[in-house]
Amino acid sequence: MDLTDPAVRDAVTARLGELYAGRPVILGPGVLAGFAPYVGWLRELGCRTLVVSTARGAGPVPEPDECVVVEVVPPATAMITEELRALDRMIRTLPEPVVAAIEEFDPDRAGIWFTSPFVTTDEPVLGRPVTGGRPASFLALEDKMLADEIWAAADVPRAPYLIVPVDAHALAAATDRLAGPLGAVWSGDARDGFNGGGNYVRWVRDDDDLAAAHAFFAPRCDRVRVMPFLDGVPCSIHGFVLPDGTAALRPVEIAVLRNPEERTFVYGGLGTSWDPPDADREQMRAIVRRVGAHLQAAHGYRGAFGIDGVLTTDGFRPTELNTRMSAGATTVGEVDRRFFTLLQANLVAGVKTGLTAAYVEGLVPLMDATRTGKAVAVGEGTKVGGDHSYPVAWDGTEFVRSTEDTGNTLAIADTATGFFAKVDPCVALTPGERLARVNVALLAFVDREYHARFGTLEAAPDLR
Repeated sequence: MDLTDPAVRDAVTARLGELYAGRPVILGPGVLAGFAPYVGWLRELGCRTLVVSTARGAGPVPEPDECVVVEVVPPATAMITEELRALDRMIRTLPEPVVAAIEEFDPDRAGIWFTSPFVTTDEPVLGRPVTGGRPASFLALEDKMLADEIWAAADVPRAPYLIVPVDAHALAAATDRLAGPLGAVWSGDARDGFNGGGNYVRWVRDDDDLAAAHAFFAPRCDRVRVMPFLDGVPCSIHGFVLPDGTAALRPVEIAVLRNPEERTFVYGGLGTSWDPPDADREQMRAIVRRVGAHLQAAHGYRGAFGIDGVLTTDGFRPTELNTRMSAGATTVGEVDRRFFTLLQANLVAGVKTGLTAAYVEGLVPLMDATRTGKAVAVGEGTKVGGDHSYPVAWDGTEFVRSTEDTGNTLAIADTATGFFAKVDPCVALTPGERLARVNVALLAFVDREYHARFGTLEAAPDLR
């Protein structure tokens, strides 16, 4: 089966769509703009849709006649981790008016949920099965305290590490033992649930950093993983676990930006314009196959996952496991977002897709030929006054507002934690261009225009 043939892929996609075809579908809870593509796809499958919206979001939204929209007010949160954690609670404690709207929309309870990876699928919600999320057992594998055991089981080269209790003396001793030229990095456990977006990661180089990091983790975690600071390009590799094995995709650059003076990290977007050396690429793909085999054998895993890490002078070194259709997997999946979205939903739901790892890997040349990515800014504690979209010009070093179509469109909107901004499309991102450099410019732009306070940031160096 040649999935690079659009006709073949369309036929397979139609078959994968049978999970939803003709059924009422409830989407959410989540940002309305984020669900806009799915509303269109589901309409083509003969589905009526209702979106449980937490915010409008940045970018286009469905037209009023395309779906029913009901709104819920998300809890106030201070960071993206809290915002994502809240989604699973929200879907199970919806306000009575929202429940009533869903029952009116689907009185026979013939419908199905389509939601985000941060909602668990083990139990129905309002008597309807949940798809698009993942079992709680898959979500639990993202705890960073488990990652190094997985690397060891899959024979993956990794950096030294120590897992220590949240005790200032123990953390100081571990940091002294493991710190490299740029210090150490601390990552917190998942005691209170999933954490991501770098919220539970701290860069420690001196006593002040140690004290501040300890103060952060003390009320939130029981254990912290201490590793040397890994210098090099932050990147990830993704795979799909299918019944016969793991399909390994292509590497993705992660724009993790840093402020050396304040010892902070800022997470930006993801892109495929950058390429590691061929030998490193194949090493990364081999790693994802071995990890996929372990996840399948030890945990009954199926579907997409990603391994984040750093391409150091010694090669790729993993830092965390994302057991979902992560942002990186979605980035490489942009060659056919509908196909990969439906593939993931079917695999996690346990549907026999008739696809093999080799069939899915056959799409890697198309991913290499179709470079993609966008610069992203997630601001916490700052509001921008609604949602805005306009062209920006790129001169090779910075973005500025433009009154003409430049091929670069900035969309920005308020969220529960602050704001979300992206440049999409982004013609500033050309083959060979590091996304991180473009993302630095976006953050400088939102600092100037919206007083976002990201500060002076720099891209990590390419050391290979």
